[in-house]
Amino acid sequence: MPFELFISLRYLKAKRKQVFVSIITFLSIGGIALGVAALIIVLAVMNGFETDLRNKILGMNSHVLLMEYTGPMKGHREVAKKVEAIGDVMATTPFIYSQAMLKSQNGVTGVVLRGLAPESAFRVISLGKIKEGKVEHLDPRTRTSLTIPPDRIELPGILIGKELAKMLGAYLYDTITVVSPLGISTPMGMVPKMKRFIVAGIFDSGFYEYDSTLAYIDLKDAQEFLNMPGIVTGLEIKVKDLYQADVVAKNIEKVLGYPYWARNWMEMNKNLFAALRLEKRVMFIILSLIVLVAAFNIITTLIMVVMEKSKDIAILKSMGATARNIMKIFIFQGLTIGAVGTIIGTVAGLSIAFNLAAISASIERLLGIKILPGDVYYLSELPSKVNYGDVAMIVIGAMTICFLATIYPSRRAAKMDPAEALRYD
Repeated sequence: MPFELFISLRYLKAKRKQVFVSIITFLSIGGIALGVAALIIVLAVMNGFETDLRNKILGMNSHVLLMEYTGPMKGHREVAKKVEAIGDVMATTPFIYSQAMLKSQNGVTGVVLRGLAPESAFRVISLGKIKEGKVEHLDPRTRTSLTIPPDRIELPGILIGKELAKMLGAYLYDTITVVSPLGISTPMGMVPKMKRFIVAGIFDSGFYEYDSTLAYIDLKDAQEFLNMPGIVTGLEIKVKDLYQADVVAKNIEKVLGYPYWARNWMEMNKNLFAALRLEKRVMFIILSLIVLVAAFNIITTLIMVVMEKSKDIAILKSMGATARNIMKIFIFQGLTIGAVGTIIGTVAGLSIAFNLAAISASIERLLGIKILPGDVYYLSELPSKVNYGDVAMIVIGAMTICFLATIYPSRRAAKMDPAEALRYD
């Protein structure tokens, strides 16, 4: 062990008459530990938010959307075959997109009505958890074994989100009237087109915005209801690598040419993920101030130790210790304080980050509150994902700040004149 490190550890262990120095040392360790732990936990939550949002957005939506500039897509089966022949494309499915109103006995609300093809849709998208019913029950022929009143069993099915079901006061196998805003022409003028559907299933995507605004019906029912025979709004496409979706979208446009255009999930959600990344950077800067304040405590501690140990420094210099040796003693002391605080903070931060869901659930039960109300925030649970690259950056950053905090006190100790320090002894 280098004698500089040995002496610095002795200074930390030694009983001092000035108890105040020891208190500041413990405050410095506590401050660094708190700052490091807070950074790890907050960045884990931010990473969890981003990952959870991305997974849920890409669950309900495809990686790439393909549409026509000129309007609805004709001959979508032939287009799908061409798209699936392109490299990195895993699956395609047609869809119809429209706005409509849903009316039940207990309420009415506007929704985004989407037509999907059950045979291919779930190779591309996911509706999350089907809480009640089954997707297969969109087709009346699959309900023969169910105990449903005869006047409902032949109705086309509709899938609605759990929040939408609450707003409408609708339950499984209830009837809902879908009202199209396009309307139909009659001798009395334009009147809204209405059709009854049976609630074939209730899904829970975990995303309040989707659960409260989306309703799905079979593609054939959507074509009939919206008067779109043989045509669709576009194709939804799943690719092998979701981070290469922009490249695949450009390749699709090159192969198909005009009037087809493709948009990838990164373009459609660019503002949301850009805001999350900006917020993550801001939180990192703000919480780094805790470590910075603790670093000032290290400066204070070392300055007071230098003042207290001025005679020791003078004796060491008289025995042949160089200015560099003296600097190393106090740099090692400051780094030891920083390392202890960083280790404690890292262990505490990782322990909390890995168990954040259980901890937040316990707090909710104890206080009787909901930390993340689903109708206010995008998510209903507090997510956490530890990125070890972030942890390494936090540890390196904390130790760098601690090292910089030792430079001024150690330089001051190194410049001390032995004769001046021992003059009155």
